Amino acid sequence: MGASATAGMQMVAARPCMSSSQGMLASRAAVSRTAHALSSSSSTGFASCPKLCYSSPLGSSRRSGVAIRAMASGSVPQGLPIDLRGKRAFIAGVADDNGYGWAVAKALAAAGAEILVGTWVPALNIFETSLRRGKFDESRKLPDGSLMEIVKVYPLDAVYDSPEDVPEDVKGNKRYAGSSNWTVKEVAESVKNDFGSIDILVHSLANGPEVTKPLLETSRRGYLAAISASSYSFVSLLQHFLPIMNPGGATISLTYIASERAIPGYGGGMSSAKAALESDTRVLAFEAGRKGKIRVNTISAGPLGSRAAKAIGFIEKMIEYSYVNAPLQKELLADEVGNTAAFLVSPLASAITGSTVYVDNGLNTMGLAVDSPTISS
Repeated sequence: MGASATAGMQMVAARPCMSSSQGMLASRAAVSRTAHALSSSSSTGFASCPKLCYSSPLGSSRRSGVAIRAMASGSVPQGLPIDLRGKRAFIAGVADDNGYGWAVAKALAAAGAEILVGTWVPALNIFETSLRRGKFDESRKLPDGSLMEIVKVYPLDAVYDSPEDVPEDVKGNKRYAGSSNWTVKEVAESVKNDFGSIDILVHSLANGPEVTKPLLETSRRGYLAAISASSYSFVSLLQHFLPIMNPGGATISLTYIASERAIPGYGGGMSSAKAALESDTRVLAFEAGRKGKIRVNTISAGPLGSRAAKAIGFIEKMIEYSYVNAPLQKELLADEVGNTAAFLVSPLASAITGSTVYVDNGLNTMGLAVDSPTISS
């Protein structure tokens, strides 16, 4: 979620016994004195400082002294921008230009991050060809008019941790022909060899071969496949990328409200996989935080009509249901999820970890469908 900042805010520490009118007068006087001092003296060096300068720490209003913002004459308040310049992000699960993974990549790129992506091996050729031929140019446009640059695309199948895990039938599958080093371990090693380190890891992967089956009809194999592709894949990615993540880095995954509410039709163990992903987010936040000073959060996104989501078979109905019943009665945009991700991996969210952040127009807060015939009669 793009962080919304209030520009031009200034802190004035007032004594508890001071009246509001006295406080206003004192504030104005303090600002006037400071502005005069800044304009008449060049020895302090403050006059050219474009950032916030405080005479005492934030939260120290009960102590003596006045905390005010010192600005050069004529300078424009810059607010709290999301600045990811100098950061490198690896986004696992980008295979087209209309899913949440793509939206996250765009938001991070718009904030200045260098973008690397991992694409499912069978989709790699189509994705790279589309990029090369300019088919994604329109959707690559960033707010400043430039095009998002993907520095490198890596083949990736996050179901397999290392080459030893790949079964023979997959190794010989023609859809994997021509690609190499695509297990999680190999991709992490390739990124290390190519770039040395990353700062941001994004997990935008989910798959359930039996997603259209009710849980009661789901096979053990289908259930475990959903868990493997949709939740353990994040554990594996963080496990292998953590050694090359710079301290202070952050990770993001994508989840869905089916983790905690029954969504008929979202079957095959996918609801269980999302619940596992959210639980793992909390545990990994502790482990990765202590081990590598890495933050771990997940975004519970509302329904989006992406190509991947259409495999469920009823995504359009879910989108309509959300529109009618959510507190904010509007279309949910992929960019809104991308902006949330950009905020969560930025320094603005430096104290947020282990959290599930809802970006669904508030649908998760509802305990009743307002369009239900039961309550409308």
